[in-house]
Amino acid sequence: MSSDRDHESAGESTDEPRIDLRETYRAQLQASIGGWRGMVIAGLPPIVFIVVVALTSLRPALIAAVATAVVLASYRLARKQPVQQAISGLVGVLVAALIAARTGQARGYFLLGIWQSFIYAVPFAVSLVVRRPLVGLAWEYLDPTPGGDGVKWFRRKRLFAAYMWATLFGLVLFLSRGIVQALLYHHNATGWLAFARIAMGYPLFVIAVAAGWWVVSRARRGIGRDDAAPDASVADDTAVDRGFGLG
Repeated sequence: MSSDRDHESAGESTDEPRIDLRETYRAQLQASIGGWRGMVIAGLPPIVFIVVVALTSLRPALIAAVATAVVLASYRLARKQPVQQAISGLVGVLVAALIAARTGQARGYFLLGIWQSFIYAVPFAVSLVVRRPLVGLAWEYLDPTPGGDGVKWFRRKRLFAAYMWATLFGLVLFLSRGIVQALLYHHNATGWLAFARIAMGYPLFVIAVAAGWWVVSRARRGIGRDDAAPDASVADDTAVDRGFGLG
């Protein structure tokens, strides 16, 4: 009886740090996004910019966009909401406005977002090429897979494939943002640029995260000894060559 209790208490103590890490990650992710209110706030400056530039000219539109960002940042700070998001949003609008002012074109306001999309895609692409998926590195750092029997996560075929897919989702997310908006920029479709900026922002991000979470969670639930590579000392690199198979 005592050994069973000890085992249960040990299990509880093992689960608690994992749950804490998961909740911490979720809280940080939610804070960085800002929820639906954060989505609305992030989308307001470009909308104001497009409306004002259509009614007047570039200079008043830039002033209106920056003023909107300042008011929104002040509002978030006054309500003691995440400072990082408020400041980063304001800085982003300021830099975008400076680029537009420098180029003398309304579409220049969206150049920063296009560059950011391609830059964010780089670490995802590199991690896939070197076969250490970025999502796997982050996830295993925050919440190591239980029941691994000493086998590294990247040597477990199902889990490794799931992390590769989740990382690929992130890569597609940023590349699609960058390519679509770059094409719209090339065609000087400023109004559609604003629409794409909002539509391919948080909504697409939520879809990619949900898909990655589902794939990885499914693989982690099915973890077992038969999933490990035949020789734990040598990574099994055939999983990716067979198309990230999850079956």
